[in-house]
Formats: sequence, structure tokens, C-alpha cells
Amino acid sequence: MTCWWWVRHGPTHSDGLIGWTDLPADLSDIAALDRLEKHLPSDALVVSSDLSRCVATADALTANRQRLHHAPAIRELNFGAWEARTFAEVAASDPETSRAYWSEPGDTAPPNGESWNQASGRVAQFVAQTNRDHKGRNIIAVAHFGVILTQLQRAGRMSARSALSFKIDNLSVTRLEFLDPTWRVHGVNHLP
Repeated sequence: MTCWWWVRHGPTHSDGLIGWTDLPADLSDIAALDRLEKHLPSDALVVSSDLSRCVATADALTANRQRLHHAPAIRELNFGAWEARTFAEVAASDPETSRAYWSEPGDTAPPNGESWNQASGRVAQFVAQTNRDHKGRNIIAVAHFGVILTQLQRAGRMSARSALSFKIDNLSVTRLEFLDPTWRVHGVNHLP
């Protein structure tokens, strides 16, 4: 069994849609980081998105764990022209596309961005390769809200719309287990 410990990065305190925009994480809650680091398996490999909010969060959790190279494949969804804009701004300027994007996630994409299915495919390829390269290991993957939900969708064999109904807090853990060829959801949005 390969166990994925998906950790959402520290908060950015932004009200906008922050996908590929590289904002830093607020990692001032040392007690929360300490609880999280102690909760995660000590023998795990650590990988993160290449965006600074994930890299810094992973750095805070690595301790004596082995780090893998930063992975652009587990960046947040690319919101394209919607980057850094609020939900309300996007809904007002692009009501039909934004409604379709959030209510029926799949092939609809923001202008110059990527669809849910494109992002999900990108992440799934990375996860599949990592499962092959590190079979039977614990893997701490520091990533983003949308990325974690794409993998929850996959492991839980649910629709993207259902996956989007889950809450994924900053510094929370979503644990998914890969028992080749199936997945099992062990826990979602756990805050140690």
C-alpha cells in the first residue's frame, strides 16, 4: 500500500482565486505546524508543488524526512484570466462560464486557464508515476485545494461536483491509500 498524506499549504490571506499566482504562505502558527509535523509519518517522502506557498510549508514539515524535487504537476488549478480576482468579480464579468466551471466541473475552462479535467489529468499522471517510483511508501504531498480535491474525487470514485463540496482547510491532511489498482479514502480535512 502506498499512502498519500495530502497537506494543504499555509494560508495566503487572499480573497481572490489564487491558482498559479505565486503568493507566500503565512506560516506564523508555529503550534499548528508542530502538531502537523508530529502527526505525519516520520519515514515519509516529502514532495510539494513548486509554488512558494507549498515549498515553504513543506520546508516547515520536512524535519528528517527525505525531500523529492518540487513538482509543477501538482500546482493548483490554472485560473487563467480569473487569477487573483474574487468569485464575485468573475461571476459578474463571465457569468455563464463561471457558473459552468463551478456547478458542472469538467471540460469548461476559464479564459487562458485549464479545466477541472485537464488539471485532474495532470495531477493523476504525477501520482501514477510516483506510485510506480515509490511503491509502498508514505508520501507527504504539500499541494493546493483543487489538487487535493481531484485526488479525493479519484479515490472516492465520485463526481467532480461532489468532490468540490468537501472543505479542505489550510494545514489540513487528507489521507488516501493506493492499494494497486484501487484507492481508499482514509480521512479528509483532518486538522491535527
